[in-house]
Amino acid sequence: MLEVQENGNNGYRFLVKSREGHLLLESVGFSTLSEVRACLSEVRGHLGSPACFERRTNHRGQFQFALKSLNGRVLGFSGPYRSEAGMENGIKNTLARLRESGPSEGKPIQG
Repeated sequence: MLEVQENGNNGYRFLVKSREGHLLLESVGFSTLSEVRACLSEVRGHLGSPACFERRTNHRGQFQFALKSLNGRVLGFSGPYRSEAGMENGIKNTLARLRESGPSEGKPIQG
């Protein structure tokens, strides 16, 4: 499920959620809905690229990933995962939700 929300700073962000409703990825802030749509369109165009996701380990040893644009701009972050396998499964699910869903203004879209 992909959900576009207004954030508290008069801007927008998108959330990627699993079929069960668990948050997989939260985007950075965008000024307008058209920026969100452009970002999602760009991301969908390069989802198969290895550069689309950056895998990281935080200071607590937990795994997380970042969604990146083709020019390297970070577009969103996952939450922490206890294992690398869990993170890879999160990436797999994020890819599936991004491929299945389109953005909606303030409404979730079921994948």
